[in-house]
Amino acid sequence: MTSQVSSPAGKSDEASEAVVGEQRAPHIERSGATEKEIRRLDRVIIRFAGDSGDGMQLTGDRFTSETASFGNDLSTLPNFPAEIRAPAGTLPGVSSFQLHFADHDILTPGDAPNVLVAMNPAALKANIADVPRGADIIVNTDEFTKRPMAKVGYTESPLEDDSLGAYNVHPVPLTTLTIEALKEFGLSRKEAERSKNMFALGLLSWMYNRPTEGTEAFLRSKFAKKPTIAEANVAAFRAGWNFGETTEDFAVSYEVAPASQAFPTGTYRNISGNLALSYGLIAAGRQAELPVYLGSYPITPASDILHELSKHKNFGVRTFQAEDEIAGIGGALGAAFGGSLGVTTTSGPGVALKSETIGLAVSLELPLLIIDIQRGGPSTGLPTKTEQADLLQAMYGRNGEAPVPIVAPRTPADCFDAALDAARIALTYRTPVFLLSDGYLANGSEPWRIPETDSLPDLRTQFASGPNHELADGTEVFWPYKRDPQTLARPWAVPGTPGLEHRIGGIEKQDGTGNISYDPANHDFMVRTRQAKIDGIEVPDLEVDDPADARTLVLGWGSTYGPITAAVRRLRAAGETIAQAHLRHLNPFPRNLGEVLKRYDKVVVPEMNLGQLALLLRAKYLVDAQSYNQVNGMPFKAEQLATVLKEAIDA
Repeated sequence: MTSQVSSPAGKSDEASEAVVGEQRAPHIERSGATEKEIRRLDRVIIRFAGDSGDGMQLTGDRFTSETASFGNDLSTLPNFPAEIRAPAGTLPGVSSFQLHFADHDILTPGDAPNVLVAMNPAALKANIADVPRGADIIVNTDEFTKRPMAKVGYTESPLEDDSLGAYNVHPVPLTTLTIEALKEFGLSRKEAERSKNMFALGLLSWMYNRPTEGTEAFLRSKFAKKPTIAEANVAAFRAGWNFGETTEDFAVSYEVAPASQAFPTGTYRNISGNLALSYGLIAAGRQAELPVYLGSYPITPASDILHELSKHKNFGVRTFQAEDEIAGIGGALGAAFGGSLGVTTTSGPGVALKSETIGLAVSLELPLLIIDIQRGGPSTGLPTKTEQADLLQAMYGRNGEAPVPIVAPRTPADCFDAALDAARIALTYRTPVFLLSDGYLANGSEPWRIPETDSLPDLRTQFASGPNHELADGTEVFWPYKRDPQTLARPWAVPGTPGLEHRIGGIEKQDGTGNISYDPANHDFMVRTRQAKIDGIEVPDLEVDDPADARTLVLGWGSTYGPITAAVRRLRAAGETIAQAHLRHLNPFPRNLGEVLKRYDKVVVPEMNLGQLALLLRAKYLVDAQSYNQVNGMPFKAEQLATVLKEAIDA
């Protein structure tokens, strides 16, 4: 879904990130014979929650799409179990989707929902602790019967025992109303019940004045082969809208204006991190004028990249769904040897299996992208939850000295640019490159300004075409390890090119010739040369946001950018002085990083691990970096980080 924004203004850094649901002057609009108040808000946080089979992700996606087309800034947080269908009505089976949308620039999915839609007792119990007093809770009363309540430990109905007295509870028999609305379609009760998520979506769309045409068109397209089901879902969606319009329980609807001043002029669409990354890989192939080859084995939360790239053969993309992780990267490295932009996608457990082949790519010095969408570990761990715990694995998780550059995107939309940057490094320096995204970025979404193709970097590279070395007797030969004096990259010779025959394999190479060598001095030279090549990669200097000569710096990497920036805005709005910087390049670090760290009395490093970046900073720069760590499978909250940073400032 795209929308055109005509504001020339850049993204604002306004302090209203700290204000939850600020209300503006209400006005009254008439709808038929019923007067309904419409209150204007600057932002809203909604969470849909229910069983995995209740369609909460689809409901959230549709609300998000309509919100994006309306022109709001937004950020989303899908949260679902690892099981395909967890036990119905249980706490482990709860799936949720949180959406934060606003009329100004926002950075996170929000700390706490202003509205919770709970489809059953498990959804209510699993999420009530996050809901602030005074928030709205819409409850499907049809599910609050004895058996579903007993599954989650409710001995009495929370709708009747005053335990929800601090909230604005709206009891709605969603299932009954949906079945009643679909009587004319001749569906079984079970079939009709499946549309209750569309009823809920219609109700919320009325409450927040969301467009409806896109959702109706989507439903008719999704169920094109089952027109009765399509029209039933449309009818349920409209019934939800009409219920909000006519019931006395919802006397107020809300309006959040488009974020027209938050973005520079351009065409925007809502995009998830994995989709942005996929588009970045396609763009990299086009800018390099190379075919893209993805060798991959399905793994959560990276599989969406394989799914998406498989649709784009027209852009020269070839996808290989391998039998295992090792075969996936083996195919990608073989494609790189053959002259393609080789890519493999995985998560932490897959990186462990791919490590020997990554070491082979280091030895062969071929361009290869290793996309690691991080998740909670160790082992199988938490497949659908987020974590940043693969940094040290990416840095050191191979035998021998095998340095690999590391790039990390900061937001879902930034995954596009990070993919191009990773490809630039791989192609220029003939090296495998790690790109570290994570589940939060992969599944979350935000508005993305579609770039002009003229603004994309030129990634074209030259293949070796003939001899590049002259022997003492005047004979011209091809040396596969004769290096570019500036980048230290070796030639990229496509197999089958006459005169460029050379050995490959994992045994140590002789400098220049590439022949097998066991010579100690040569091994020492090759190890140091491969390290020097990585150390010499050109990356931009670290930019520091420090408007007031702060004494405390908060330094982050990857997906912590949104929560950190939101926390910094809150502190500055309260009169505190704090500096902020965020790393994209983790190997090599920006050349000015050491100098930046020395400028501050305190350096705080929030990470969704037990302090991996902080460990690297302490080792390399001998600074007393203070870690703040979280490993609960969820992203940081802005308020949480604001409290920690305030304590660091005051200490």
